Amino acid sequence: MAHVVSIVYTPRDTAERKPMGHYARVPLERTELVEKFGIANDAKGTTTTRQLNVMRAETLAELAAEGFKTGPGEMGEQIVVAGLDPDALAEGTRLQLGAAVIEVGILRTGCARFEMIQGKERSLAKGRLGVLATVVSGGALSVGDAVSVLPTDH
Repeated sequence: MAHVVSIVYTPRDTAERKPMGHYARVPLERTELVEKFGIANDAKGTTTTRQLNVMRAETLAELAAEGFKTGPGEMGEQIVVAGLDPDALAEGTRLQLGAAVIEVGILRTGCARFEMIQGKERSLAKGRLGVLATVVSGGALSVGDAVSVLPTDH
């Protein structure tokens, strides 16, 4: 069964938003996803299509084997799911995560900051950095919560 294995965010009161050598991410056991924003109280929350960075645990394991830093938040991701078919992360797919619903957007591509933190070119992870998503319907989310693909009749 697909489920949430990791949730991280950047607290709004983080003194240094872009520390040298890592992302300013803090692990959470539970949180609220806020409709049209992202993770509650996340300094990276936005009303654009970049509300969440979602990755598959299986992809993180592959990247770890290639020498990438893949601890919680080290790839710039916010939510990690396990057991989800890669095709479920196609653009436009809606996923139920705990009590919330998200809609998958475009593939995440990485940036110069990603390269600096990882010490590797982003091209080495091309197509494997997860997806950007928006929160369609807010709700509680906890590590261990089920993840399911919703019917496409939205």
